[in-house]
Amino acid sequence: MDKKQAFLYSSLKPDARQEEGFAAFLEQTYHEPVELVWVSEPELSRGFRLEVGNDLYDWSPEGLLQQFKEALRKNRYPAGNIIPLLKRSLEEFELSALPEETGTVEMVGDGIARISGLGGAAYGEILVFDNGVRGMVLNLTEEQVGCVLFDTDNEISAGDRVRRTGKSAGVPVGPGFLGRVVNPLGMPIDGRGEIPSEGYRPIESKAPGIIDRSPVNTPLETGILSIDAMFPIGRGQRELIIGDRQTGKTTIATDTIINQRGKNCICIYVAIGQKASSVAQLVENLRRQKAMDYTIVVAATASDADPLLYIAPYAGCAMAEYFMYQGKDVLIIYDDLSKHAVAYRTLSLLLDRPPGREAYPGDVFYLHSRLLERSARLSPELGGGSITALPIVETQAGDVSAYIPTNIISITDGQIFLESSLFFAGQRPAVNVGLSVSRVGGDAQTKAVKKAGGTLRLDLAQYREMEVFTQFASDLDDETRRQLAYGQGLMRMLRQNLNHPYAHVDKVIILSAALAHTLEGIEPEEIPRFLTRITGDFRQLHPDICSRIDETGDLTAEDKEQIIAQAFAAKEEWLTQKQSQTE
Repeated sequence: MDKKQAFLYSSLKPDARQEEGFAAFLEQTYHEPVELVWVSEPELSRGFRLEVGNDLYDWSPEGLLQQFKEALRKNRYPAGNIIPLLKRSLEEFELSALPEETGTVEMVGDGIARISGLGGAAYGEILVFDNGVRGMVLNLTEEQVGCVLFDTDNEISAGDRVRRTGKSAGVPVGPGFLGRVVNPLGMPIDGRGEIPSEGYRPIESKAPGIIDRSPVNTPLETGILSIDAMFPIGRGQRELIIGDRQTGKTTIATDTIINQRGKNCICIYVAIGQKASSVAQLVENLRRQKAMDYTIVVAATASDADPLLYIAPYAGCAMAEYFMYQGKDVLIIYDDLSKHAVAYRTLSLLLDRPPGREAYPGDVFYLHSRLLERSARLSPELGGGSITALPIVETQAGDVSAYIPTNIISITDGQIFLESSLFFAGQRPAVNVGLSVSRVGGDAQTKAVKKAGGTLRLDLAQYREMEVFTQFASDLDDETRRQLAYGQGLMRMLRQNLNHPYAHVDKVIILSAALAHTLEGIEPEEIPRFLTRITGDFRQLHPDICSRIDETGDLTAEDKEQIIAQAFAAKEEWLTQKQSQTE
């Protein structure tokens, strides 16, 4: 059996006393004879560096400085308070005699590095290369470690040293991130300077258990009439937004963010593989709507490396968990998980993982399930905070049975399906009533909206069915024409302008009036103006009822009758004015 060797690097050969000290240290550490071999290294002007297999003991000035940097990082203070930080770090600083496990780069390219010698590396651990580039362990084999790089690989070559950090990938967190645009590593990219952080959370963490969760029964209103009335979303729910390209998926997400203004809900928008110009437009839109004050934008744009696209949703979720465990409500949007799956597929193929269906790796389901399961509403004992997730998935030609869409549909608590034909016909949001569903249902809906829009989904389903059957009919009876006109009025009512979410009271008024057939006789193009008039008149004439509906979230039979009566009075006045104008 060959004797283990230890290589001692320094510019000057150690004297006898120093050699005795190193020999005693090696025997005490490894409990076996170790041969000490001195290697001359002129560049190492002071200190020593000892390498034993994959273990590195760095007592050079650079190594000591690195240890001090780690001490500073552990004793992190808010920005502007550096004196106490330095004082405490100097008082508590102790030189480490623990080894650093190092490895050697065997191959690098396409944002991937294969490294030998890191036998103790863990999945998800951060590695640091000689030039300071950081990477994350994503693949473990007996011979090598597969690492994805968070920066360019231009300055990394085979033979370079890599050291373990012992820390899993994470992001800085804190309230200072509100209103900012950051990359998946938590670094600001909006040109507004550094962001003070109050902690550091791993991007991968265990989802809350069953006992730690509360039922999803508190509404998170989107302000979009068709969703809040038929497919309500609750705090802690995961509702998928799915549809073809350019069908208004991101618009629903941004309108939902805008509607959280003044409702004590923090919003996080994660852009995965989007164009940088699209992200800039979205941020500017949120600023115009004064929604950036309570929003964090995590952007991994199309020009970023695949590893950044891969960790982006996990980084956004870690930021959301920081606020959730403080008892706050958080809305997080993943736009979109289709591109996230493609980035993961690219990394997996580069790491030589066996491909499965559509070349995705076998654990692609686990990729998204471990992300979305972290969305929950916590029990009161844990503060009662929540994370509500709105993942977005892009389909091809409306195919919801494709691999990634079916995976995510099975993980989420419902889906909002946006149909291209409805979108191009002018129905926006283009929600398909038949394929959309919320598995939480009326539990996440206020009593007022539930009572006002109780039969809306059934009426629309009957209209869609009747519309199909009457396409080939040349002569229709009066009752059929009346039913078609009623359905067309409901469809026109559900059209909603961009960045104009409805308030809770307005939704109750509109639904109560429309389902009482007050829209019959109103020209379709005039319905939006007529609905605006109804809500404005009722708010002005009955502010007490509006306040009661907002405060209690309930709608009494008398209040509903009052709304319907006011709507019919407004309709009669509307038709009279129109008739006088034509005459």
